Formats: sequence, C-alpha cells, structure tokens
Amino acid sequence: MTDTGTATVPGTGSAGGFPYRLIATDLDGTLLRGDDTISRRTRDALAAATAAGAAHIVVTGRAVPWTRHILDDLGYEGLAVCGQGAQVYHAGEHRLLTSVTLDRQLAGVALAKIEAETGPLYLAASRDGLEGDVLVGPGYAVGGDLPAVPFTDASDLWSAPLNKIYIQHPTLSDDELAETARHAAGGFVTVVMAGAGVVELLPLGLSKATGLSLAARRLGLKAADTIAFGDMPNDVPMFGWAARGVAMANAHEELKAVADEVTSSNDEDGIAVVLERLSA
Repeated sequence: MTDTGTATVPGTGSAGGFPYRLIATDLDGTLLRGDDTISRRTRDALAAATAAGAAHIVVTGRAVPWTRHILDDLGYEGLAVCGQGAQVYHAGEHRLLTSVTLDRQLAGVALAKIEAETGPLYLAASRDGLEGDVLVGPGYAVGGDLPAVPFTDASDLWSAPLNKIYIQHPTLSDDELAETARHAAGGFVTVVMAGAGVVELLPLGLSKATGLSLAARRLGLKAADTIAFGDMPNDVPMFGWAARGVAMANAHEELKAVADEVTSSNDEDGIAVVLERLSA
C-alpha cells in the first residue's frame, strides 16, 4: 500500500438534521441508472444531505480510470474508494491517496487452481495507477463502452502491477464461477461477484469495507456515522461495516439478505427516496 497524504474534503462537519455523517454509495446499479447517468433527483438529494453536513463517498468496484469521468461529470470533488477498496482517490485533486496491488505470484497460483476445476477461463486485468489500462484477453466480454487494451500473450498480463484480475467462463453462471473460484483459491485471493459478467480476484482480505474505513478515517468519521447503498455481493462487507446498509430493489439476493432496508431500484431514484425521507 502507498499513502501519499491526507485529503481535505468539504462536507465533513456536523450533519445537523441528517442522521448520518457519511453516505457511501456504490456506482453501477446503485447511484448510476441503467443508462450510466445520475438522475437530477438523486443529485439534488445528495446535495441537500451534504449541505446539511454529511460527506458523500463513492465506493465502487471500478478502478480509477473507469471511474474518473463519472466523478468529473458529477462535479464530485471528495474522496472515492475504487477498485473494490484497493484505491482511495481524491477526485478534486485527481490523485491517488492509497493503492493496494495484487500479489501476481499468488494470483497465478490462484488462477491455476481455479482452472483445474473449471477448465480455461476468459481473463482481463486492471493495472494499478491513475492511468492503469484494463487488459482484455480473447473471449472476455467487457460491458458497455469502457476502454480496454486487448492482449494475446499471457505474459502481458503479469508485466506490471495489478489491482485485480477479472474472470469469465463460457458456461458457468457468475454465481457458480464465483463459488467455484472461492472454493478452489480462497486461501490465495479474495473472490467477489460485482455484477453481470464481473467475477474478480483481489488481494487476499481486500474489500470495499477496507477502502471505505480508510477514507472515512481521513474525514474523521466512523462506521457508526455511515449509511451505505449497494446492489451486489461485493457490497456485503461494506454493509457489515456501516451502521446501516440499504440495498436497491434490483440488488442481488445475497445483499438483500444482509441489508437493513430495501429501497427502490437504481432507475427509480432509490438513493433519493431514502435520503429525502431521512432529511424530512
């Protein structure tokens, strides 16, 4: 891990009439609608909560290069937790404050153990850093129009520090692949399912809760101050850390099972519904 200084971020005072001092929101399937935009209602609800003194932290599985344009569009200048907790990013200053990388030797062992159970996998990998490329191998399907660099030589995968490896399988479902990978290699890497077609291998022990706790500490805030919103199993640790976890109506059943509340879907302003009620 590297640590390059303490951030000064607005919106960290007393939350006044708002009952939480920290609002942690996932991006895909949560803050973002299906068309990758953020509704005016949700923007306004977040603005009202931060004006009341609460801080807002985006907590996403996306690494910084796949997150930065969304934060810039939102006019977001605070901290963001990216890469499933691997990166704490200061959006206003466009700099990394912390970064955790994957042990490539352990990751290679983990992949071998998983493929011994599943057969060949389709692979992609996220390189570390503000400008880190996402490398995509043959057969791997990248959702949307996110930038990626194709590779065909497997040695390219290991030639620079990585935050994570993505795996897909031609026949196994995401849940089946994640469970098989966890059983085969859970002692070497953390395995998470973060969305449709998104099963990831992370540094052992890393989670969104890891990065969120680091970011919160920089703001002088604690788990007891926090309400968190999410939609996928990779949000489970974040819900376990925060005082209150709110799952979207479109959330995976594994997350709904541990949520304190289920709100409307991401396309129906689920975050705003809760924030407006808490602000009333």
